[in-house]
Amino acid sequence: MEQVIKEIICKHLEGGKVIGNSQHGFVKNKSCQINLIAFFDRITSLVDKGEAVDVVYLDFSKEFDTVLYDILINKLGKYNLDGATIRWVHNWLDNRTQRVVINGSQSFWKGITSGVPQGSVLGPALFNIFINNLDIGIESTLIKFADDTKLGGVATNLEDRVIIQNDLDKLEKCSEVNRMKFNKDKCKVLHLGRNNQFHKYRMGSDCLGRSMAERDLGVTVNHKLNMSEQCDAVAKKANMILGCINRCVVSRTREVILPFYSTLVRPQSEYCVQFWAAHFKKDVEKLERVQRRATRMIKSLENMTYEGR
Repeated sequence: MEQVIKEIICKHLEGGKVIGNSQHGFVKNKSCQINLIAFFDRITSLVDKGEAVDVVYLDFSKEFDTVLYDILINKLGKYNLDGATIRWVHNWLDNRTQRVVINGSQSFWKGITSGVPQGSVLGPALFNIFINNLDIGIESTLIKFADDTKLGGVATNLEDRVIIQNDLDKLEKCSEVNRMKFNKDKCKVLHLGRNNQFHKYRMGSDCLGRSMAERDLGVTVNHKLNMSEQCDAVAKKANMILGCINRCVVSRTREVILPFYSTLVRPQSEYCVQFWAAHFKKDVEKLERVQRRATRMIKSLENMTYEGR
């Protein structure tokens, strides 16, 4: 039944174009890769023009657990979902209870008034509706993948930096209205471009920390935008997996090694590669060494040249 309700809600959202273009999580025809390319295409074009750019990575505290049911149901009504669907969602969320069990000792049952059920079919769609209004009135570039949110804009002069700060103030206010909280210790600023003034931004009374590199949807982006750290991370992870295969798999036939390589190693080097593809020779060679090592593991190919393998 959850799947049926999800299809009804998603069809309504798509037909009315309710979910903003900034949302890429759990949305048809969008992905992590599209999220990264769409955001950094704008950011890198500004840097190429000689602008200083600041990117703020935002982190919510227990985002899925803090969705208040009454606010969510109210938003479903505002987006003109039919009454029967809203009542079903309300009944599905209502009267939930939970308790804690530690070493056989049980706490009392307690009612739940917030949080979309994680792992459920319907949960992601409801969460997208809940945070859909997050970017209303924002002047900077803002993009989301579910709750993973980043904000970027020109920071060349004081007026530019005031715009970013005002946007952060709006986001803070919106989160308070939705009864959500930012984990400000994990909210970081990535300063890009020459002559960047490394401006200190704040959320509420807390100053946000500066970062030299951030893990963005599984891809490491550094302040130089050169992707060398990402190439290092990919090569390291791929070599660790190859080491495990080498130690744990006895057979060295092509029929055994290639499926392991294709299933476990290649996904590491191909995830969002259209976004972070290596440009420097040293990075290309580092990634090539992974494949050299993998093909050398195959019996009868170990003495051949890399090109021949």
